[in-house]
Amino acid sequence: MPEINFVLPHWVYWSGLILFPLLAMLFYRRTKPKEENKPVSLSLAYFLLITGGFIGVHRLYLKSFWALVFITLFASVLFVNVEVRDARDSLSGANNAIRLTEFKQQRAQRDIQKGRRGADERLTEATKNLIDAKAALAIEKANTDRWDSIAQTLGGSLLLLLLIDTMLLPKVVNRRNIIEKPPSAPGFHCPVVEVEHDDSREPFTLNRAISHINGLAGEFVAYWSVIAVFAYYYEVIARYVFNSPTNWAHEGMFLMFGMQYLIAGGFVLREGAHVRVDVIYNYFSKRGKAIVDVFTSVFFFIFMFTLLVTGWTFFHDSFEVSEVSFTEWAIQYWPIKLALPLGAILLLIQGFAQLVKDITVAIEPSRAELDTEVRPEG
Repeated sequence: MPEINFVLPHWVYWSGLILFPLLAMLFYRRTKPKEENKPVSLSLAYFLLITGGFIGVHRLYLKSFWALVFITLFASVLFVNVEVRDARDSLSGANNAIRLTEFKQQRAQRDIQKGRRGADERLTEATKNLIDAKAALAIEKANTDRWDSIAQTLGGSLLLLLLIDTMLLPKVVNRRNIIEKPPSAPGFHCPVVEVEHDDSREPFTLNRAISHINGLAGEFVAYWSVIAVFAYYYEVIARYVFNSPTNWAHEGMFLMFGMQYLIAGGFVLREGAHVRVDVIYNYFSKRGKAIVDVFTSVFFFIFMFTLLVTGWTFFHDSFEVSEVSFTEWAIQYWPIKLALPLGAILLLIQGFAQLVKDITVAIEPSRAELDTEVRPEG
């Protein structure tokens, strides 16, 4: 297979982190009503074709035996690429052998001119070795061309099947939806959580706004995980199919996940999903938990204000000097460090909203009892 020497431009990386989640959120909201109660989703099938079509994941999703064809072709490509790498190594060794033999031949010729003893024999031997090395080079070149041709044929066949499936996918999805019965609507799996996170029951307008902001922030950065699928998909294909590993895919993704971790902090706090030790805490009543949360929130706000101040300092210093990474890709660091104060702000406002709710429950026991009665059992 031909080599790929593509390096992701910085502007594509940053614009992708912003535009892809926005488009994904819009696309999801527009297509969700059209595909509900269908066993197989056309949009998901296309997504699987783009991200894992080379190994037939979309056909596995559609329960089609054609997935075995994709898997066989891809396994053949991997096997052939091993042979391609070995053949290229052998070809490189044959080229080096020719250069070494030519050097010995030139050296022997200089020795003859200087009248040194045994120079004629060394020249004769070097000339013979050069002929043998050129013959070996011709063999290795033919072997390399043969394996390259096989790899290109397999890769072209795989690409052709993907292009055909791109056109056939709507028909195959419709056929699968006719065969399978639509699943019955199971409803919300946890009614207690459904009531607990119903923003319409939140009495404070500010708390509802904060909850909505962190909900959007969490949904926005959640789609970054989809970007990682595309990036690592490209890395795997470039490395193992085209023998062209990248110098940007891994770095771009771990920096992206670092920003995701920070920006999603407020959303995770809203959902109560942060890791905590609550062995004794679980035995308290709802009002008791609220009182404990009010007192322990002091430590939370101390830490968050510290993160906000130091994070802003890190971002400001990085922006002033136009800091970039130390790798060959040299991506800008100041947008990444901007996630520190941004994540701190989102956590702070969500912590404030949680504090308001805890204070309300602590000073109004009747409200806590009412909430307990409203929640369904189970």
